[in-house]
Amino acid sequence: MRYQKGTDRKVTSNWAPKTQMVRAGSMRSDFGEMGEALFMTSAFTYPTAEEAEARFDGRAEGFTYSRQTNPTVAMLEERMALLEGAEIGRATGTGMAAMTASLLCQLRAGDHVVAARALFGSCRWLMDELLPRYGIETTVVDATDLNAWQAATRDTTKVFFLETPANPTLEIADIRAIADMAKSAGARMVVDNVFATPVLQKPLALGADVVTYSTTKHIDGQGRCLGGMILCSKEFDEEFLYPYYRHTGCAMSPFNAWVMLKGMETLDLRVNAMCDNAEYLAEKLSDVLDSVRHPSLSSFAQRDLALSQMTRGGTMVIFELPGGRDQAFTFMNALEMVDISNNLGDSRSIATHPWSTTHKALAEESRLELGITPGMIRFSVGLEDREDIANDVLQALKTAGIS
Repeated sequence: MRYQKGTDRKVTSNWAPKTQMVRAGSMRSDFGEMGEALFMTSAFTYPTAEEAEARFDGRAEGFTYSRQTNPTVAMLEERMALLEGAEIGRATGTGMAAMTASLLCQLRAGDHVVAARALFGSCRWLMDELLPRYGIETTVVDATDLNAWQAATRDTTKVFFLETPANPTLEIADIRAIADMAKSAGARMVVDNVFATPVLQKPLALGADVVTYSTTKHIDGQGRCLGGMILCSKEFDEEFLYPYYRHTGCAMSPFNAWVMLKGMETLDLRVNAMCDNAEYLAEKLSDVLDSVRHPSLSSFAQRDLALSQMTRGGTMVIFELPGGRDQAFTFMNALEMVDISNNLGDSRSIATHPWSTTHKALAEESRLELGITPGMIRFSVGLEDREDIANDVLQALKTAGIS
């Protein structure tokens, strides 16, 4: 059975993002299947020994081994690359595999990294624990302070790493300004774009060199599979990423890639519907709490910056309960419809207590420095009816003593 390459990239790059999410990167066999085929195979065969040699030395196109390339995974990579505006996508087994690979592939002992201090807990662990073990120095800074990025830069600085909006504080970093500083320093900027999604924010267009995702979140969007994605230039891939990717084995499974392809077909619809619900919930909560954060709110301190680089405020609403951990737990335990979980970007609304879960590995003083308090709730707004979401949250707050 022959396997046909997808629509020419020059054609698909002219499609609107909504079309790309449904059709870009698709390849079909001679069977003419409508949905993308799932190729659950570890290796591939060759018609001749000469063809095998040609594929391995790069003279012939084709698949060799699913740790390196796989048709189903390749379709997801191409779809994500086109949507993001990247030349290359590399799909990984988890989001943290993407974050780790995007850094380690280009760093070595003696190099220096400047990173935002407000990061997902495991990303902060990379900065504080993993990279220093390999002789890579790190400095974490307040991402909102441009002078701090400049002051932290050294002759050995090779990477600027940030997440915006930050998890879980929704802190906004000025991507374009920081990217300009990175380029002036001869460094590359890596942006974790999980909270914004490619629907709402395109860091490459703002000057970033590499964009990373946990596709577990909005890309899948239905709590089914783990995955990650790294998006970059062909030059970066050839020099740094692909050799690391090929030899360390961080590839995504074909089945997970197939699930993600199905998720991408509804990504734009889901993210925008979730943004609608998030904006509504943020307004409702602002009537009973002073601590509500969402970039759409006039009270959000970085609203102008957020909406200058994002098309909408996103799917996450953050709020703090003055009674700390006990009041936060009372609130969460009183939820009747909303789930308690540490995931986000799901079709179901989710309440998370970062202090005791996603950022628990950080020292208490580090959590407080980041603005993560025992009373903070990270709320991932889902696709349920907006009144049902708001009513459940408000009744739980009332049970917790807030009305």
